[in-house]
Amino acid sequence: MLNEFKTFIARGNVVDLAVGVIMGASFGGIVTSLVNDVVMPPIGRLLGGVDFKDFFLSLSSQSFPTLAAAKAAGAPTLNYGVFFNTLINFIIVAFAVFLLVRQVNHLLPKPAAPAAPVTKECVWCATTIPAAAKRCPHCTSNLASA
Repeated sequence: MLNEFKTFIARGNVVDLAVGVIMGASFGGIVTSLVNDVVMPPIGRLLGGVDFKDFFLSLSSQSFPTLAAAKAAGAPTLNYGVFFNTLINFIIVAFAVFLLVRQVNHLLPKPAAPAAPVTKECVWCATTIPAAAKRCPHCTSNLASA
Protein backbone atom coordinates (compact mmCIF):
# COMPACT_ATOMS: atom_id res chain seq x y z
CA MET A 1 0.00 0.00 0.00
CA LEU A 2 2.89 2.36 0.74
CA ASN A 3 4.38 1.68 -2.71
CA GLU A 4 1.02 2.45 -4.34
CA PHE A 5 0.87 5.72 -2.43
CA LYS A 6 4.41 6.63 -3.57
CA THR A 7 3.43 5.86 -7.17
CA PHE A 8 0.30 7.99 -6.85
CA ILE A 9 2.19 10.96 -5.40
CA ALA A 10 4.99 10.68 -7.95
CA ARG A 11 2.60 10.95 -10.91
CA GLY A 12 3.06 14.14 -12.88
CA ASN A 13 -0.56 15.28 -12.71
CA VAL A 14 -0.64 15.09 -8.90
CA VAL A 15 2.53 17.17 -8.65
CA ASP A 16 1.15 19.63 -11.23
CA LEU A 17 -2.06 19.93 -9.22
CA ALA A 18 -0.11 20.60 -6.02
CA VAL A 19 1.95 23.30 -7.75
CA GLY A 20 -1.25 24.82 -9.16
CA VAL A 21 -2.90 24.95 -5.74
CA ILE A 22 0.16 26.57 -4.16
CA MET A 23 0.46 29.11 -6.97
CA GLY A 24 -3.27 29.81 -6.80
CA ALA A 25 -3.11 30.50 -3.08
CA SER A 26 -0.13 32.80 -3.58
CA PHE A 27 -1.87 34.59 -6.45
CA GLY A 28 -4.99 34.95 -4.29
CA GLY A 29 -2.93 36.74 -1.63
CA ILE A 30 -1.52 39.12 -4.23
CA VAL A 31 -4.97 39.90 -5.61
CA THR A 32 -6.39 40.42 -2.11
CA SER A 33 -3.62 42.90 -1.38
CA LEU A 34 -4.19 44.61 -4.74
CA VAL A 35 -7.89 45.05 -4.03
CA ASN A 36 -7.59 46.02 -0.35
CA ASP A 37 -4.49 48.22 -0.62
CA VAL A 38 -4.56 49.64 -4.16
CA VAL A 39 -8.04 49.49 -5.75
CA MET A 40 -10.41 50.13 -2.84
CA PRO A 41 -8.67 53.13 -1.16
CA PRO A 42 -9.06 55.41 -4.23
CA ILE A 43 -12.67 54.26 -4.66
CA GLY A 44 -13.31 54.94 -0.98
CA ARG A 45 -11.65 58.36 -1.32
CA LEU A 46 -13.89 59.21 -4.28
CA LEU A 47 -16.91 58.23 -2.20
CA GLY A 48 -15.97 60.53 0.68
CA GLY A 49 -13.27 58.63 2.52
CA VAL A 50 -15.26 55.52 3.39
CA ASP A 51 -13.72 52.09 3.89
CA PHE A 52 -15.74 49.35 2.23
CA LYS A 53 -14.70 46.90 4.94
CA ASP A 54 -16.79 48.92 7.37
CA PHE A 55 -19.99 48.67 5.31
CA PHE A 56 -22.19 46.40 7.33
CA LEU A 57 -25.68 46.11 8.69
CA SER A 58 -26.10 45.25 12.34
CA LEU A 59 -28.78 42.59 12.81
CA SER A 60 -29.16 43.50 16.47
CA SER A 61 -30.85 46.58 17.89
CA GLN A 62 -27.48 48.20 18.70
CA SER A 63 -25.47 50.55 16.48
CA PHE A 64 -21.70 50.20 16.01
CA PRO A 65 -19.20 52.61 14.40
CA THR A 66 -17.10 49.89 12.75
CA LEU A 67 -17.35 46.24 11.85
CA ALA A 68 -14.52 45.46 14.28
CA ALA A 69 -16.51 47.03 17.11
CA ALA A 70 -19.60 45.00 16.18
CA LYS A 71 -17.59 41.78 16.07
CA ALA A 72 -15.93 42.60 19.40
CA ALA A 73 -19.39 43.02 20.92
CA GLY A 74 -20.47 39.72 19.39
CA ALA A 75 -23.31 41.31 17.43
CA PRO A 76 -24.62 39.53 14.34
CA THR A 77 -23.82 41.53 11.20
CA LEU A 78 -24.47 41.45 7.47
CA ASN A 79 -21.05 42.36 6.00
CA TYR A 80 -21.88 43.60 2.50
CA GLY A 81 -18.68 45.73 2.31
CA VAL A 82 -16.47 42.67 2.83
CA PHE A 83 -18.59 40.86 0.24
CA PHE A 84 -18.01 43.74 -2.19
CA ASN A 85 -14.22 43.46 -1.68
CA THR A 86 -14.40 39.69 -2.21
CA LEU A 87 -16.46 40.17 -5.36
CA ILE A 88 -13.84 42.53 -6.79
CA ASN A 89 -11.15 39.96 -5.86
CA PHE A 90 -13.07 37.31 -7.77
CA ILE A 91 -13.49 39.49 -10.86
CA ILE A 92 -9.77 40.29 -10.95
CA VAL A 93 -8.80 36.61 -10.49
CA ALA A 94 -11.32 35.49 -13.12
CA PHE A 95 -10.00 38.07 -15.59
CA ALA A 96 -6.38 37.05 -14.92
CA VAL A 97 -7.26 33.36 -15.43
CA PHE A 98 -9.10 34.29 -18.65
CA LEU A 99 -6.02 36.11 -19.95
CA LEU A 100 -3.78 33.20 -18.98
CA VAL A 101 -5.99 30.59 -20.68
CA ARG A 102 -6.32 32.81 -23.75
CA GLN A 103 -2.53 33.10 -24.07
CA VAL A 104 -2.01 29.37 -23.53
CA ASN A 105 -4.57 28.64 -26.26
CA HIS A 106 -2.64 30.91 -28.64
CA LEU A 107 0.62 29.11 -27.84
CA LEU A 108 -0.73 25.60 -28.31
CA PRO A 109 -0.70 24.21 -31.85
CA LYS A 110 -4.00 24.13 -33.67
CA PRO A 111 -5.46 20.63 -34.03
CA ALA A 112 -4.59 19.06 -37.36
CA ALA A 113 -7.30 18.37 -39.89
CA PRO A 114 -8.32 14.72 -39.94
CA ALA A 115 -6.30 12.70 -42.43
CA ALA A 116 -7.97 11.39 -45.54
CA PRO A 117 -8.80 7.70 -45.30
CA VAL A 118 -6.21 5.42 -46.91
CA THR A 119 -8.64 2.55 -47.45
CA LYS A 120 -12.24 2.07 -48.47
CA GLU A 121 -14.63 -0.80 -48.75
CA CYS A 122 -15.63 -2.30 -52.08
CA VAL A 123 -19.37 -1.83 -52.54
CA TRP A 124 -19.66 -5.16 -54.40
CA CYS A 125 -17.66 -7.63 -52.30
CA ALA A 126 -17.21 -5.67 -49.02
CA THR A 127 -13.42 -6.16 -48.83
CA THR A 128 -11.05 -3.42 -47.75
CA ILE A 129 -9.07 -1.93 -50.64
CA PRO A 130 -6.83 1.14 -51.15
CA ALA A 131 -8.79 4.39 -51.36
CA ALA A 132 -7.29 5.29 -54.75
CA ALA A 133 -8.33 1.97 -56.38
CA LYS A 134 -10.54 2.21 -59.48
CA ARG A 135 -11.12 -1.52 -59.73
CA CYS A 136 -11.42 -4.03 -56.87
CA PRO A 137 -8.51 -6.51 -56.89
CA HIS A 138 -10.70 -9.20 -55.32
CA CYS A 139 -13.90 -9.16 -57.39
CA THR A 140 -12.56 -7.04 -60.31
CA SER A 141 -15.61 -4.75 -60.14
CA ASN A 142 -15.28 -1.30 -61.69
CA LEU A 143 -15.49 1.08 -58.70
CA ALA A 144 -15.69 4.26 -60.75
CA SER A 145 -19.18 3.31 -61.94
CA ALA A 146 -20.35 2.57 -58.41
